Amino acid sequence: MVEIKYDVVEKIAVLSESSKGWTKELNLISWNDRDPKYDIREWSPDHAKMGKGITLSEEEVAVLKKALETRDV
Repeated sequence: MVEIKYDVVEKIAVLSESSKGWTKELNLISWNDRDPKYDIREWSPDHAKMGKGITLSEEEVAVLKKALETRDV
């Protein structure tokens, strides 16, 4: 299995925490030495394990932000 390299460039927000201590976070992450992207996923308390998540470019985050601003969230 190929090892995935990642670097958490910036921790932006903890969105929620489970009863087992895992946190759903929004971070800026560089995957495999590429340019950082916004990333939402769950992390174990020590950040040694991660769940499945979604990675968004700057452009995608801008579209998402605009879509959320037009709603009463």
